[in-house]
Amino acid sequence: MPLPSPAERARQECDRRGREAFVHGCVELLDGAAAAAGLLAALGGAHAAAVLEGRDGGPTGYWPRVWAARGLLHVFDDVATPAVVRATGDDSWRVREMAAKVVARHRVGAGLEAAARMAVDPVPRVRRAAARAIERLVTDLA
Repeated sequence: MPLPSPAERARQECDRRGREAFVHGCVELLDGAAAAAGLLAALGGAHAAAVLEGRDGGPTGYWPRVWAARGLLHVFDDVATPAVVRATGDDSWRVREMAAKVVARHRVGAGLEAAARMAVDPVPRVRRAAARAIERLVTDLA
């Protein structure tokens, strides 16, 4: 039996916690707060154990923020907008890339300016995600 995908894990955790609590937990985590081990385990899947044990940057490293943004990629609410926009300036390129993906998928209009700044990011993957966000947001404006 295949392991659940990140999208399936996000939806399952959302069902367990409730949508509002799930989004709130992702926002807090994205902003660098500590999260309940259950939320980290749900968001990070098999890799979460290493992070919870203090490896791979531990709970204060970038992986929890990446997973939180990815959780918001699959279960989004507008209350997460400020945190997602802030995440576009994260020190970790993986967090910036995932934040740009959230901006693109959910057409977070408040993220257009941030996406424009990321268009010159030193990391190609971030630039590509920013370009996609800009394309989707500008298309919506047309």
